Amino acid sequence: MSAGYDPRAVANLMLDEAERLGIGLSNLVLQKLLYFAHGIYLVQTKTPLVSGYFEAWQFGPVHPSAYRAFKEAGSLPIAFRATGKDALTGHPRPLQTPDDPRLIGLMQQVLNSYGRMPPGRLVDLSHAKDSPWWYVVERARVEVALGLRITDTAILDRFRHHKMSVGAEPLSGDPSDDTPFA
Repeated sequence: MSAGYDPRAVANLMLDEAERLGIGLSNLVLQKLLYFAHGIYLVQTKTPLVSGYFEAWQFGPVHPSAYRAFKEAGSLPIAFRATGKDALTGHPRPLQTPDDPRLIGLMQQVLNSYGRMPPGRLVDLSHAKDSPWWYVVERARVEVALGLRITDTAILDRFRHHKMSVGAEPLSGDPSDDTPFA
């Protein structure tokens, strides 16, 4: 699999699109939306949207580097963008925001479908039975699970267990159908 985009840059794109739509995102909400976008992209393209990995935290999947980038916002809507660090000087540098129209469309779909949901509902969705988060947490009860990483393989194998659809064309087919999407 390819490496994917810098998760902070994708998060910046999500925040830009959310701002354009008049949606304020806390770090908790951003983490869930980034995870859903990553999972949808991974299922559709078989390549990861973001580099690195998600972890199974108490309130659902979290990408550690994206979390750290926005941690200072606390539970308030994020009003800044993540930056990188110049390796030579140590000074902050802007991150290149992806400009792929397909990716921008995915961010818009995810925001339109989930961006205004209460944080607790997003946590519930991310905790769905047999989902990647649930699978990692359940395995950790009986096996050693370093860092509770949610691998892209687990996401590909289990993302269909999230009972959700995105945008005008639900991935499961009929929007009234209660079956998980593939």
